[in-house]
Amino acid sequence: MAAQTIALVICSTRSPRLNPFIVQHVERRIRPLLPISVALGTVDVAELALPLYDEPAIPSHLPTDDPTPHYAHKHTRRWSAVARQYDAFIFVTPQYNWSVPASLKNALDYLFHEWAAKPAAIVSYGGRGGGKSAAHLRDILHGLRMKPVEAAPALTTSGTTLTHCLESGSLGEVDVRRWAEAGVEEQLEAMTAELLQALSPNLRS
Repeated sequence: MAAQTIALVICSTRSPRLNPFIVQHVERRIRPLLPISVALGTVDVAELALPLYDEPAIPSHLPTDDPTPHYAHKHTRRWSAVARQYDAFIFVTPQYNWSVPASLKNALDYLFHEWAAKPAAIVSYGGRGGGKSAAHLRDILHGLRMKPVEAAPALTTSGTTLTHCLESGSLGEVDVRRWAEAGVEEQLEAMTAELLQALSPNLRS
């Protein structure tokens, strides 16, 4: 039985979207690196169907040990319960106008104690790799009292990346080869190693 569970987070809600294909690529690369005691799950922000933040209470003011039942809305209680299942998170995010998608920021803002002290990693992508969105997200995660790791792979996409994914159902070899040549594989390995190291003091028996 897995003692720890990491969530791969699909952060965009755009349709059609590239995000799920990038997450699939990341999952294929990192799953073989995980010990049997660590499981990998997926959280899709689009499937949460969260409205623009509408909780009357400030999340950080709710009970620390079990905030879930204290939220006013069913969609928030459901999201809280999902987030509490995971011990660490890998946020796979595109870059929108030098930052993260509003959908991701909104989902993060709904909660607080569910994030606190949990390790997190960031994988960004975009026409220029998404480094600015990763930097912005790192600041947000620090504000939520999370523990982001240093390695932050950035995947540069092209104008044909999404088209190929929609037509073939997977990323194209051109993109995968370009990322490999840019050292993305090694960056993903370093990210995974850092995340596992951050998790190791908290392994449950």
